[in-house]
Amino acid sequence: MSKIFSLSEAGSIAIHGMVLIAKSETKLNVVKIAEKTGSSKHHIAKVLRRLVKDDFLISNRGPLGGFELRKPADQINLLEIYESIEGRIEITKCPMNNPICAFGKCLLSDVVGNMTQSFIDYMAGQKLSYYLK
Repeated sequence: MSKIFSLSEAGSIAIHGMVLIAKSETKLNVVKIAEKTGSSKHHIAKVLRRLVKDDFLISNRGPLGGFELRKPADQINLLEIYESIEGRIEITKCPMNNPICAFGKCLLSDVVGNMTQSFIDYMAGQKLSYYLK
């Protein structure tokens, strides 16, 4: 079955992991996040290392270690998390990135650009604090 939108596993881990960490009253480690998301511990560790590097998380080692937010949840939005993992979103008019359309006019009009902008607007408006309710 075809999908119009698909979120990579890394993007999904980043968003879900950040929400879980934000909701937790204690530090969460990779094992606990893996249990809650059903994702690979190794993949979670790789994604969370990236979020630590980009200053979203603090990582503490040891038996009482785990991850915690570096900033308050109301100062982090889903777009920042997504772009930390996937890279900056580029708005394009052509899904094939062709500079010139063989038909003189895009057959898809500007649906790709509009969908991309809608996604950006939605993700930018979703703060982690929204999910703490």
